[in-house]
Amino acid sequence: MKWIKNIFREIFGLFVDDGAFALAILIWLSFVRWATSHLALSSAIIGIILFAGLALILIESTTRYARHKR
Repeated sequence: MKWIKNIFREIFGLFVDDGAFALAILIWLSFVRWATSHLALSSAIIGIILFAGLALILIESTTRYARHKR
């Protein structure tokens, strides 16, 4: 049974290398989805907010990875 667990871990690792990065993206997407339904914002503003948040998450993840490699 341990080999099945190892197979699932490897498959998960193929798609998710950094769990904190994936979790941050999911939280941000959930927040933006909530904001679109509860706030009266134009599509352009929502797009800018979505992009800015994802860019900040990517920058944070990249700097965390670079610090870890040193």
